[in-house]
Amino acid sequence: MQATVDIKELPGRLDALLQEAKKKGTEIILTRDNVPQAQLVPLVPKVTSRVPDLNAGGVLFISEDFDAPLPEEFWSGMP
Repeated sequence: MQATVDIKELPGRLDALLQEAKKKGTEIILTRDNVPQAQLVPLVPKVTSRVPDLNAGGVLFISEDFDAPLPEEFWSGMP
């Protein structure tokens, strides 16, 4: 859902517009003389929960040169 509001109306409506964006997910286009100037959008919280042992047993072995320096070709892109 999207709404358009002139910047001149912001001082009296900002709190209500923030609530609308947060609760309803409305994107609000802020305009000046009918020209879009900015967009007010709701923030989406990032989910960062981890699940213990999700990939348990997924790594079968680690190479002996796992932590060896990478060759110069890797960094330069030249063979």
